[in-house]
Amino acid sequence: MNIDSAKQVVRNYFLALDKTTPGAVESVFDRFVEKDWCWRGMHPFHELYGTQAVAKTFWRPLLESFGHLRRRPDVFFANHNSLEGEPGVWVVSMGHLMGLFDQDFLHIPATRKIAMLRYAEFNRVVDDRIVETAMFFDLIHLMHQAGLQPLPPQTGVHMVQPGPATHDGLLYESSNNEEGEKTLALINRMIGDIAANSNADEITQPRDATPQQELARCWHDDMLWWGPDGIGATYTIDRYIEQHQQPFRRHLGSREFNGHVARLAEGHYGGFFGWPNLSLTPLGGYMGLPKGPRADMRVVDIYRRDGDKLAENWIFIDVLHFLDMQGLNILQRLAEQRT
Repeated sequence: MNIDSAKQVVRNYFLALDKTTPGAVESVFDRFVEKDWCWRGMHPFHELYGTQAVAKTFWRPLLESFGHLRRRPDVFFANHNSLEGEPGVWVVSMGHLMGLFDQDFLHIPATRKIAMLRYAEFNRVVDDRIVETAMFFDLIHLMHQAGLQPLPPQTGVHMVQPGPATHDGLLYESSNNEEGEKTLALINRMIGDIAANSNADEITQPRDATPQQELARCWHDDMLWWGPDGIGATYTIDRYIEQHQQPFRRHLGSREFNGHVARLAEGHYGGFFGWPNLSLTPLGGYMGLPKGPRADMRVVDIYRRDGDKLAENWIFIDVLHFLDMQGLNILQRLAEQRT
């Protein structure tokens, strides 16, 4: 599959979705998507198969709730999956879905104001058809826009998150292959650094004496880590350690890496997603919550490379699914509170 052709398929698909109505969304799918489409969405949607299921369960309700819904991408890139798997090109888009929040969505109360649903979407294209999708979105951030506070205060801060500081994340045209290879190699090296330090025990000591030394290998000191709502964003290596890395490593035990479905890079941008990426045991205190049973994290990471180090990282975690596996269904609790 040609990368430029796959990009154009996804761009045309996005444009058609921007112009469609709830009743016509299936006709958009008929033009761009295979009938046996595999669609992965965050809690409460999970895995759906086929265009009718995706239309009925996700896109139609979303379009009914958000008037004049438009996609505002900040990052767009594509390449072949660097991992062994099915053929095709993965096209990655990240930004916000913006609309007028006019009807309740998943029991989140409508505001009749602009709402920004933060998203990251991976689409695999084969023979000019979308055959597989992973759609991540930040529902907790949408709750905050509606005036709700579903979780204890987070360690970082959350806002309508900006795109890249360099404003060059929309790679609609072909990019230099060598630059993409550098970005992918750096992402892989960073993943190796995590494994060399966070899983260490009394037998296998961490490679680096301090977290600062670990992160300095692959990250600029003024790194930006745009975390999901419930955790929040941080700035600089020191604040990242204080506001995310230390709480994550102290309060989540028995960390197991399950692998990724797709990992790719183009130009100075790259990223991956897993289903799930990690399995962990909450030890108490993470996100201000008590000890809980073992649970999974489905995660997206999108990166911007600046020179020989990473400068920005946008993260999506299916926090609602992670909590639901521990017996805390935020959406069900919200529904009960509103009845």
